[in-house]
Amino acid sequence: MTVAVAFAEVGGELVEGTPKNHQRRSVPIPRFLVDELAVHVAGKRRDALVFTAPNGGPLRNTNFRSRVFAPAAASVGLAGLTPHDLRHTAASLAVAAGANVKAVQRMLRHASASMTLDVYAGLFGDDLDAVANRLDEAVAARDYSRTRPPAAA
Repeated sequence: MTVAVAFAEVGGELVEGTPKNHQRRSVPIPRFLVDELAVHVAGKRRDALVFTAPNGGPLRNTNFRSRVFAPAAASVGLAGLTPHDLRHTAASLAVAAGANVKAVQRMLRHASASMTLDVYAGLFGDDLDAVANRLDEAVAARDYSRTRPPAAA
């Protein structure tokens, strides 16, 4: 999904602008959501907003959070959950699915991998046995014992 515009509330008015860093960006979405989103955007123009307020305009964060998000979260036993918490959840799920720190950094638009590690270091395993096992698998898949290529036949 491409994020091309962002809205900020300034003095009670919505101001349309560019996303952070003034750049369009891609946000990965898992395949299981693609079909649902396709139904949701069916019939909309390609440049239309995906999620809108009841009047069809942009969502206002404060209204959406108090009127929609907070009651929905509370109804499933997650009172106090914030949209930013979902960002942490996405990062956690990506790490659990095997994403490397650079991929998570790009997904979250962190300035550096070290910033991602500072926030999510506990999620990236420190399992040295797993590293040794992966090295064993790599060696078993290919004969690395040779120091030079075999002679031409």
